[in-house]
Amino acid sequence: MGIFETNAHGIGVKQVVWIGRSKADLKEFPERVQRSLGFALKSVQEGETPLSSKALKNFGSAKVRELKENDSNGTYRIVYTVEFREYIAVLHAFQKKAKSGIATPQQEIELVKKRLAEAKELFRKIQ
Repeated sequence: MGIFETNAHGIGVKQVVWIGRSKADLKEFPERVQRSLGFALKSVQEGETPLSSKALKNFGSAKVRELKENDSNGTYRIVYTVEFREYIAVLHAFQKKAKSGIATPQQEIELVKKRLAEAKELFRKIQ
């Protein structure tokens, strides 16, 4: 059985690969936010595009996307890429702390770019 597996309903499921601290950072989110984002990520694995998913600006394609969840403590985001055929690479998970504006802070964009490069190198080695 390859990395691209099927679930109980016969739907193809891509493996999630966590880059950098993305999984550890997600685990610091409130439990309700973790569940909601986890459910959305599961649908991405099955080839769907959740309503909460949108293309991340500054990347020139829809292959780098973010999932967003609001909570009384703030806004939480997971950034991932579907650039790889058999994998979903989660590049970053963070809480947006700015109280105004919807733009992703530049330091978060820079970290996503760095981790995207790391993911590309990783997948180049295993293919």
